[in-house]
Amino acid sequence: MDYLYLIGGLVGLFFGGEALVRGSVGIARRMAIPPLLIGLTVVGFGTSTPELLVSVDAAWRGVPDIALGNIVGSNIANILLIIGLSALVWPIKVLGSTLRRDTAVMMAAAVVLVPMFALAQMGRLSGLILVAGLAAYLIWAYRQPGDMEAEEVGVPAPASALVSTLWVIGGLVALMVGARFLVDGAVSIARGYGISEAFIGLTIVAVGTSLPELATSLIAAFRRQSEIAIGNIVGSNIFNVLGILGVTALIAPIPVASRFLTFDLPVMIAVSLILTALLLTRPVIGRGIGVAMLAGYVAYVWAAQG
Repeated sequence: MDYLYLIGGLVGLFFGGEALVRGSVGIARRMAIPPLLIGLTVVGFGTSTPELLVSVDAAWRGVPDIALGNIVGSNIANILLIIGLSALVWPIKVLGSTLRRDTAVMMAAAVVLVPMFALAQMGRLSGLILVAGLAAYLIWAYRQPGDMEAEEVGVPAPASALVSTLWVIGGLVALMVGARFLVDGAVSIARGYGISEAFIGLTIVAVGTSLPELATSLIAAFRRQSEIAIGNIVGSNIFNVLGILGVTALIAPIPVASRFLTFDLPVMIAVSLILTALLLTRPVIGRGIGVAMLAGYVAYVWAAQG
């Protein structure tokens, strides 16, 4: 039953996230919201909703290692696993003048967690600081959009406002049920096999909640839309830290296990720095780098068991 809960949760998160994004984009377009703002808010929040619901649910139910592991693990998987797979499908061309700004924000969001984790608890003040940082980033990005094009919001919209609303409602229901099933199954499996909840959160749960990002980036890679594949990951990593972790800490303060400060967060900062260096210094992220990233993810998962 635990594995059925786990699989059911993953399926619910995947389809729920897809339905929520599709319905939300439809409503946003009918309200004449600018495409850039749709991409930054509706699509960004939509694909990160699985992380939000899983982390909030885990924090509420007293399993903070899964709440934190989900976010830190998602960011590591986004870079090493998803960009690695995307580069294998098709070499990623590095484009866009907004990359310097967005990678800087991604790095700042990762580094600001060091003093917060050092306090051994993510309290409501920390959550407020992170959410305020997200608001500042969104305002900055909206006022200085760079060369992002309207077509980058590549999500099909439903035919009518009523259909859009039904997509949103159905997506939210699927996400809430999926989050509950995923946390239930993951916690039971971890305790049954004597695996740490932090490891389950950093791997199975993190990859599960990153399925929308994985699907988006792989589809973009198949279509050779490099800017979407990269922008999706950088944007998701920013939302995960500033938005998801910030909101989770505001709702329920999170105790921080020492391993996150001494091992997992340094790995997240290191891989974020590597991605930033690649994006700012290389014209293409090729298949060789993709293989290296995937090997790095395997090594991280192996090391994280300890």
